[in-house]
Amino acid sequence: MPSAPDPTPCPIPVTGDARRVAVECQGPVLVQGPVEIILDDGTVARSDRFMVAVCTCRRSRTYPWCDTSHRRRERAASPPENRNQE
Repeated sequence: MPSAPDPTPCPIPVTGDARRVAVECQGPVLVQGPVEIILDDGTVARSDRFMVAVCTCRRSRTYPWCDTSHRRRERAASPPENRNQE
């Protein structure tokens, strides 16, 4: 019986050594560089850094690179009121 074809073939040839990838809980994917990312429109984003944070939430202004936009923004606590009023 012939084996079924892989349903998600990789259209990009894999070359060179394997890269180490770390998936951060509620954060970016960290990839050992250098890295090339092929975007939806076919353009290529490249980074020669030793470690790259790849955005997975798409909130980043520097997409596909993470700019920590995934972090929750909390308002600073308001200053305490002066309660010693007479």
